[in-house]
Amino acid sequence: MIRLEHITKQFNNTVVLRDVSLDIPEGETLAVIGRSGSGKSVLIKHAVGLLTPDKGRVFVDGANIHEVSYKELRRIRRKFGVLFQGGALFDSMSAFENIAFPLRTFTGNSDEAIRRRVEECLDMVQLPDIGKKMPSELSGGMQKRVALARAIALEPKYIIYDEPTSGLDPATSNRIDELILSLNEKLRVTSIVITHDMHSVLAIADRVAFIHQARIAWTGTVDDIHRTDHESLLDFVRANEYVIGEQTSASEVSLHP
Repeated sequence: MIRLEHITKQFNNTVVLRDVSLDIPEGETLAVIGRSGSGKSVLIKHAVGLLTPDKGRVFVDGANIHEVSYKELRRIRRKFGVLFQGGALFDSMSAFENIAFPLRTFTGNSDEAIRRRVEECLDMVQLPDIGKKMPSELSGGMQKRVALARAIALEPKYIIYDEPTSGLDPATSNRIDELILSLNEKLRVTSIVITHDMHSVLAIADRVAFIHQARIAWTGTVDDIHRTDHESLLDFVRANEYVIGEQTSASEVSLHP
């Protein structure tokens, strides 16, 4: 479980997060939504210890990550896999080598064990035969899937997705959503998805957290969104051309319009 307690973070004279508290239970898929610059990425960077709050505490599986030793913090960070916005693949490495990189960096596994794990990860993202290809030879959607294979290589307990469907066409976005759902089921991970894509929110989220004016202004399920009278949330959702009013759970959504 991840717990953020009363987090406040300021950069120069701008307060980005103000007294933010949030619990993310094990096994949940949480979508974090909000306007650009609202603090979504800053919030998640606190969860993995990449930022230190000015005030407040962060717990991962009961450990206050800002009070543990550096060695223990590294161990905690290994519980996280991150799919960065844009994929962030190493251009000079093949798809295989990109996925093998964290295995070679953080484990003492043999070359054969690494090869098997890379192939398993490629199978899980439905790209079994592209290990030799360079990132420049892959489409944007395929690059995202290779980056996702890299994110799961170390068998994380938590996966963070930073705008996983950004820049993708609707069909490719649907495929990424399907992969997120599939991996959640196969790996039984806890997922945190930063996104502006309300279709993805509807398709994959168990719960939604809306950040507005440096605070978490609203949390609830997708069905709760259809019943809310929170005006700022409604403005955000409507700006994404999302239809309000029909209660629809993720299990009822077809990802193939």
